[in-house]
Order: sequence, then structure tokens, then C-alpha cells
Amino acid sequence: MDPRERFLKIYANIPLNLRKEIILVFDNEPITWNVAYVEIFNKTDKSKKILKKLEELKLI
Repeated sequence: MDPRERFLKIYANIPLNLRKEIILVFDNEPITWNVAYVEIFNKTDKSKKILKKLEELKLI
């Protein structure tokens, strides 16, 4: 399973109220589960960096 698939699977199981929590700070911007989802779902350039960082933090 690639990092994108793992993220989407984990995201689907996160309670709605926790999705607003900040999971990392990237380029001095807070990234919540919701922000990460939008970036990753749309396959932006930033999504690759977010996925890499989430893997390093062992969140996915």
C-alpha cells in the first residue's frame, strides 16, 4: 500500500472532530488532517512533501 492509500484509509477512520487538529507544521503553515486531505486528494506538489513528512513522523 502506497503512502497516499494509507493516508486515505487512516483519514476515513479519524473522528470528524479530530480532523481539525494540527498534525504537522510545514513551511511555517499548520497542516490539519483536513488540509492534508485536500492536498493529497488533489495530488498537488505539496501533497508529496506532506506524505513524506507524515511517514517520517510515523503517522501513516
